[in-house]
Parts: sequence; structure tokens; C-alpha cells
Amino acid sequence: MENNMPPVHPGAILREDILKEMKLSITKTAQNLQVSRKQLSEVVNEGASISAEMAVRLEDAFGVNAEFWLDMQKADDIWKVKHSGRVHGIHRISPELISHAS
Repeated sequence: MENNMPPVHPGAILREDILKEMKLSITKTAQNLQVSRKQLSEVVNEGASISAEMAVRLEDAFGVNAEFWLDMQKADDIWKVKHSGRVHGIHRISPELISHAS
């Protein structure tokens, strides 16, 4: 049974559990991460995905493994695709279908 609740976007964790708890501004954090304020703001406000590069920057700055950020992002990305309605009507490919196509 699939859960219809969306997973938490990694930007929400960054915003609520790190920046707010440490009383850090987006501007100062962006400077420390060596990214633009706009780029960090888009992630924190859940409008952009966390890239592998951003995940490594966050790991270096806060000690939270890059894999944690990317796993959260992956779950969010997959959930969005599955619930977008854009991917439907695709049938499982079986050996029988492949042999009939050749």
C-alpha cells in the first residue's frame, strides 16, 4: 500500500531543524556555503531541489551526510512524479512482450 502523503522536502528540514534552531539567516548561510542567496532561498522554501553539490556543501557546513539530503530529495522527486499524472498507462515489460516485438 502506497502512502499518499508527500515526503518532507529536504529544504523544510534545513529551514526548520537547522537554520531556525541555529538562528542562522539565509544570507549568512548562503555566504558560508558559497552559493547565492537566491539559490539557498529556493531550496529552503521548497521551490528547488537539493543537488549533489549542495548536499556536499551542507555536509561540510553542518555535518549532516550528503546522502541524507539526497535520499530525502529522491523520495520527494519520486513522489511528485508518481502523483503528477504525467506517468501513467505504462505496462510492465515481460520477456513475452520482448520476443513478440522482434
